[in-house]
Amino acid sequence: MKCSLMNPLKGLAIAGLMANAGGAWALQTVEGRDGVSVDAAISIKEPTRIKVEGASITDVFGNIYSSNCGGPAPVATPKGGGANGVNYGGEVVLECDRDKGEIYVKPVGNGTKPVNLFISTANATYTLILRRVDMPADTIIVRDRAVAAATAATAANSRMGGAGNHVKSIKTLLAVMASDKPAADVRVQDVRRPVELWQEAQFMLLRTYASRGMVGEKYMLTNSSKEPMVLAEQEFDRDSNDVLAVSIENLNLRPGESTVVYIIRTEG
Repeated sequence: MKCSLMNPLKGLAIAGLMANAGGAWALQTVEGRDGVSVDAAISIKEPTRIKVEGASITDVFGNIYSSNCGGPAPVATPKGGGANGVNYGGEVVLECDRDKGEIYVKPVGNGTKPVNLFISTANATYTLILRRVDMPADTIIVRDRAVAAATAATAANSRMGGAGNHVKSIKTLLAVMASDKPAADVRVQDVRRPVELWQEAQFMLLRTYASRGMVGEKYMLTNSSKEPMVLAEQEFDRDSNDVLAVSIENLNLRPGESTVVYIIRTEG
C-alpha cells in the first residue's frame, strides 16, 4: 500500500500514537542510498519516528495495517476485511507529520518478521528493513551522503556564480596545490600534522590552501603495512559532506611507498 504525505492529516492520530511513549526519544542514524536496503530497529510497544536528514518524506509504501496520512485506503488481504480503511493482514500502523515531513510507525501483532518499508523523498527512495525489538520509543534518521554532498556542491556553486565558474575554480585551485606556485587569491599555510586515517597507513597534512569559499588540503599518505594498498577517491569523503573534489597521484602503493592526496572542500 502506498501512502502520501501531501494531503492534510488528522492531527489527533499522531498524538494517539505518542501518548504511550514514556521516556525520551533515543536516536538511530543509518546511512542510506537510493535503492539500497538499510537495517534499523523499531519498538514493538512504542511508536518509532522516522525522518530523512535534509529532506521531507513524501510517500510510504509497505504492508500497512492502517494510516491517517491522507493517501489511498489500504487494500484488504484475502484473509481479512477492509472496513474503515483497515488492512487486517498489515504489519504496521503508520502516522504522518506532514509539516515536518516525518512518519511514525508501530508494528501490529506479536510476529517477529521484520517490517519492510519504502520511503520516498524528492531525491530518492530508501528501503528500510525494520527489526522488531523490545525497547523504548526511538527515532531513526536516514542520512544520504550523496544527496547531502550534492546540496553542498549546489550551495558552493551558487556562491561561485554558476556551474562553469564552479568547476573552473576547483581546477584552478587543484593546479595551484599540485604545482605549489604562488597565486594572488590563494592563502597557503604550512601545517605538517599527522592525521589518523587507517592502521595500515601514515597520513600527514602538509599544507592548506584557501580560496573563493574553498579550502584545499595537501596530504602525504604512506603505506606502512606489509601488503600492497589500493586506494580510491571515495574513501576520502567526509562525514560533514563538504568535499568537492579528491585527487590521488598514485592509486596503487607497495609497502613503504607514498603518494600525495589532494582534497578540496567547501570553506566553513
